[in-house]
Amino acid sequence: MLFVVAAEPGLRARKKQQTRERIAEAARRLFLEHGFERVTVAMVARTADVAPGTVFNYFPTKEDLFYSGLENFEVELVQAVRHRPSGESALSAFRRVVLDGTKRLAGEEVAQVIANAARIIDASPALQVREREIVARATDALARLIAEEAASDQHNLEAWVAANALMGVQRALVADVRAQILAGRQGATLAKHARSEATRAFALLETGLRDYARKPNQPR
Repeated sequence: MLFVVAAEPGLRARKKQQTRERIAEAARRLFLEHGFERVTVAMVARTADVAPGTVFNYFPTKEDLFYSGLENFEVELVQAVRHRPSGESALSAFRRVVLDGTKRLAGEEVAQVIANAARIIDASPALQVREREIVARATDALARLIAEEAASDQHNLEAWVAANALMGVQRALVADVRAQILAGRQGATLAKHARSEATRAFALLETGLRDYARKPNQPR
């Protein structure tokens, strides 16, 4: 009995993850075939062989179906800054995640996936609005985190500026990668280009933000 009880949460979590992935994959196929605006949640539910309510349990809105990966990455950026080691600047922690992310661009089929997504976004004003909302929410979260660490109201504006500068590099890189892919660049060449451009962009911030928001040593 103890063994069954201990194993159950893991099994339940795996089944939930499998259901989530099945729904997301069904949505991706439908969005690619029909475009974002013409796909309904009911269509996604039928394709994934689940009830419409199940789709909403995992993805509260249709936009969430499309942007779950982006939201996860934005959260990862903020968490990297939150959990950076003592003595490391916010810029350094943020840059590390962005540069690590460029490695994924070398993978097979990545360029086609991004190209498909870019075309869908370009054709959907609703997705364009939602993407800006996701980025704005992540930027605000990053600014609040930096301001809280400073523990002073007088640093709120500086924190907001720093967060927007850091997130601006990431968003500019996303736009550049999409443009490069649509122009035919892919694979290792794409990954190398993205890393080079990101490194150059962060270098522009290095002088002004090099020591800003350096995490203080924790008392022992």
